[in-house]
Amino acid sequence: MKLVPYDGPRPKDVIAKYGRCLELVPTDKRFNEISVGLYVKNSVFTVWSFSTKTGVEKRIGEIRGLLVSLGGMTPVPGTHNQAKFECGLIHSRPVRFLLSQAVGKDPKYTTSTAAMEIKDSKSNLIIKAEGFDTDNSRCYQISVSGEARNPATRLRMIIAGFSKYGEMDKIGDQEVAFECRRNHDDLLRILLPYSRNISSVETMMQAESMRGQMTTSTLGFSQT
Repeated sequence: MKLVPYDGPRPKDVIAKYGRCLELVPTDKRFNEISVGLYVKNSVFTVWSFSTKTGVEKRIGEIRGLLVSLGGMTPVPGTHNQAKFECGLIHSRPVRFLLSQAVGKDPKYTTSTAAMEIKDSKSNLIIKAEGFDTDNSRCYQISVSGEARNPATRLRMIIAGFSKYGEMDKIGDQEVAFECRRNHDDLLRILLPYSRNISSVETMMQAESMRGQMTTSTLGFSQT
């Protein structure tokens, strides 16, 4: 890796301004393999890279745009790299998956408005999530359909996946809700693929963590 002079903000300066680094994507394969960090302070998320490559500001703006369109965030007026959830919470675990999707997807990608469902990775079941409102809360009923050896057991594992990776509360046998009890249908769509395979997701997250150790060379920093 070729080292180049860098006279921009240091990691401690970025952390002081934008808060802690919630998640890091070590390699943006859509833009010169720069690393991209997501920082959070006072419930405001900031997309940041220490790269000084030409076009990096535009790329950061594209990623922020996907956080909004894929995750249901609201852009912070007057910025190209900041967004927040209207509920005021961070939802840190699902946001980690959201950032990965925002960096990996084509900037022109648009999320589906079809039913929230996906084929199970371990059976022929179809997993479906249906949102409903009750007592000023947004809840989601998780169900499965199709043929499988033990669908009830599989459903319990899938609901456990939503609790683990979505930080969702189990409020019934088949119902879950985000901590804020607000409508986060977009986040739920992001979580659907991860909820069905806990062991594989754990392996993926451990690998990402190893690649993105929080050092001065990886807190959103790329020297190329």
